[in-house]
Amino acid sequence: MKTAVRTPVASRREHRALLLLALLAVAAAAAFCFVGLVGDWEYALGVRFRKIATMVVVGAGVACSSVLFQTVTGNRILTPAIMGFEQLFVLVQTLIVFFFGSLVLTTTDPRLLFAGQVGVMVVFAGALYRWLFGRTGKDLFVLVLAGVVLGTLFGSLSSLAARLINPNDFVVLQDSLFASFNQVDESLLALSALLVAATLAWTARLSRRLDVVALGRDYALNLGVDHASVVNQTLVVIAVQVSVSTALVGPLTFLGLLVANLARQLTGAFRHGTLVPAAVLLSVAVLAGGQALLERVFTMNTALSVIINFIGGAYFIALLIRESRR
Repeated sequence: MKTAVRTPVASRREHRALLLLALLAVAAAAAFCFVGLVGDWEYALGVRFRKIATMVVVGAGVACSSVLFQTVTGNRILTPAIMGFEQLFVLVQTLIVFFFGSLVLTTTDPRLLFAGQVGVMVVFAGALYRWLFGRTGKDLFVLVLAGVVLGTLFGSLSSLAARLINPNDFVVLQDSLFASFNQVDESLLALSALLVAATLAWTARLSRRLDVVALGRDYALNLGVDHASVVNQTLVVIAVQVSVSTALVGPLTFLGLLVANLARQLTGAFRHGTLVPAAVLLSVAVLAGGQALLERVFTMNTALSVIINFIGGAYFIALLIRESRR
């Protein structure tokens, strides 16, 4: 098993990688904000700055939650998406349209809709964690398996409900299920930023213990770290970050897998004090650069989530092949 020995050479590599990723994120954000800027600059920049702020919040939540989930599961090809959060989001959206029609989905106060979606996902995560990590203290992989099964159930129920709704409502529903940074309410963005910032601060507080947890349960216990407590706190952080990010813009299935693994490869780090910022910067760069290409090159002929999922899916397959050869 690899150990997190930090030599001066490794430290310099981490610092260089973080600097380059920070420059890449700033360059991508600047390209998105200023390339092709015409007309009323004040209005256009206001819209673009709001989108960039949304990308920062969502990118931070997705990146941090993916790094943490891979740490507690000890598996680099897993992300929180496997727990069924995104399928639950799709199910909630589908049931709203199924029972009340698409008009309710489009006219309901976005703050109420956001609070309801986040509340449902956090309660789902809390119930699942309590059920599996209660007094019996079942294995962490049972949690992952339960998430896979429940995610499949949610996906099947969504498909069934979608087949029964009005075709016009179905079109509105499909539009709401693609991740979009175009129409995010400013009050929701502020609340989301506050929640993500709070979870990032909590992650920073846990970072040294997470470094030990990454070595494995037995090592953590032998080194005096309360493994169960750290894992439980981390799972709560993951639940909040994934719920907020998904409810704010929609599902971004493979983004976390992509940036978490690329951050490890680029920095060569094991410390969460380096991994999490690197993944966050890379996530912002991917989102800003991808949205700039989407709007300037593809002229909005597709959705950003489609591009990210295509690249992330190909990367996931490459990871599976590489892991199978070890």
